[in-house]
Amino acid sequence: MILMVMVKELLKEARIKQGFKLREVAQLLGVDQALVSKFESGDRLPTEEQLQKLATVLSIPFDQLAVHWLRQKIMKEIGYNQSVYALQAVNMVMEDLMIYNSKNTTDYSQSLVSLLAEIDQLKMRLDQIRHLDNYRIAQALELEYTFESNRIEGNTLTLRETDLVINEGLTVSGKSLKEHLEAINHQDAIVLMKDLVSLSSPFNERELLSIHNLILRGIYPEEAGRFRRVPVMIKGSAHTPPEPFLLRTQMDDYFSWYQQNHQRLHPVVLAAEMHEKLVTIHPFIDGNGRTARLVMNLILLRHGYVIANIKGDFDTRMSYYNSLEAVQTHTSKESFVLFAAQVEKKSLERYLSVIDTKHP
Repeated sequence: MILMVMVKELLKEARIKQGFKLREVAQLLGVDQALVSKFESGDRLPTEEQLQKLATVLSIPFDQLAVHWLRQKIMKEIGYNQSVYALQAVNMVMEDLMIYNSKNTTDYSQSLVSLLAEIDQLKMRLDQIRHLDNYRIAQALELEYTFESNRIEGNTLTLRETDLVINEGLTVSGKSLKEHLEAINHQDAIVLMKDLVSLSSPFNERELLSIHNLILRGIYPEEAGRFRRVPVMIKGSAHTPPEPFLLRTQMDDYFSWYQQNHQRLHPVVLAAEMHEKLVTIHPFIDGNGRTARLVMNLILLRHGYVIANIKGDFDTRMSYYNSLEAVQTHTSKESFVLFAAQVEKKSLERYLSVIDTKHP
């Protein structure tokens, strides 16, 4: 039975599978070897922070590990000789959780609730076959993401040309230096994003500015990694971003909103709303869209989902812009969340079809 799986067993099995020695895992975690040994013997349970690091180091889906970790913590707390009271308490907790979850989805339309359920089913399938994933697949999909994200912003490099610029270091005749830098910078920002995924700290201003700094590196060096100091308008949009003197307050509110909601909202909803709120504030002189999409995907990856790759073709780009505008002009609060969820679903389906041909 799955409920009999112990954290110690998952950790030891994964370590052996990865070919790590105890001391190597300890070094990667920054703890004593004796502590890792206690984790595997069951004498100690990791802290939540240690659990997140172990999941990353040993390539175990964090949600899978966390479920068994919570179960053991609960059983340790209530003990086995109070089973009658324990069962009553657990039933009450289940009722509380159902009420809490229902309250947190009442603002969602039925179509969004159904879509999120489909996404989570796909993620469960992915979690079961993540061992089939490999670096080459990730590299190809990340290249596509760089190509599409830049294409949305008007970059004219083709997918093949983007590959030549990033992976071969070649210069494409007839393409501007700016377009070359946009490809290189975005790929470097993906590397940073993946590094940040492994951190357990909540998303913060330093991470945001670090991402933006890479996006504009060598293009607008004086504006890279800093909030704009001039008013801006968004071409073709009815929304006007806030004046520069309002940015500090609005960005503080942005991160406060994240702190209040990052454990309450569904990860796909959280990621979409963090994207929408950032481009609505439009805190940078340039690179807002690329940065917002990287923030969205940072949050998705931290929760075990895949990169939501918004395509740069005309129809998708218009749907993308229109869904954002509908939120910004208060005509549809949910439009962009629905759009982002649909993109994530397609991205998950694509990912599954690539890593496991038995799951078309």
